[in-house]
Amino acid sequence: MVTSEEPEPTTLKHFPPYGSMSPSTGDTCPTCRGTGRIPRGHADQLVAVIPCNDDRLKPRRTKLYVCVSMAACLLLCCLILYFLFPRSVTLTPVSVLSVMVYFSPVAVEIDVTNLIDVSNQNFVPVQILEFSVQGLVTDTVVGKTRMSNMTGLQSRSHRPYTVHIGLNITDKGLNSYCKSGSIKIHTLFLQLQMTMNISYMSHTELLSLDTFEYIDCGTNSTTPHPVGSING
Repeated sequence: MVTSEEPEPTTLKHFPPYGSMSPSTGDTCPTCRGTGRIPRGHADQLVAVIPCNDDRLKPRRTKLYVCVSMAACLLLCCLILYFLFPRSVTLTPVSVLSVMVYFSPVAVEIDVTNLIDVSNQNFVPVQILEFSVQGLVTDTVVGKTRMSNMTGLQSRSHRPYTVHIGLNITDKGLNSYCKSGSIKIHTLFLQLQMTMNISYMSHTELLSLDTFEYIDCGTNSTTPHPVGSING
């Protein structure tokens, strides 16, 4: 018995194998390389092809979201700069509250009480580390005082402080002038040099102020009177 194989139809010869594409009709699949099968162990390397006209590639209101985000960031930065930008802390003399005079055989001792005002324009509290003042008469230092227990200032506030300074005048000419009974008002020109060391926002700052005031070195006085300022 003779068998013969049926010839393969000539029309099938023009079709490429399953899973492959003819070079004349398209390109090789980048994932399966034209074999129609995915290599084992390479399933995580699949390539998804999305048409360019897919709406998922065109999110809506993108420009609006970007502009709103930029505006919000800019507003936040401006607020931070506005509230944390360092502002001035000013030291201002107000008045002489009292002058107490004590005579000794070789000197005139004077206890002067002054009122000063410290203003804080910052949005954060200010701590006063140290305050010092020295008094001068005719360019000669006659008294010094230092304070380190002053209460700090809250944000956007001002506070008055009372400062005492003791003066010891040993000059013979000034002693005679202050002790003279023929003179009713013994006016003495007193210069005060004030310095204040403050701390806020993790940094320290030194404030300085020179003031002058007229006091009566011959008698006690408890009547407040204003003082002047030489420079700020």
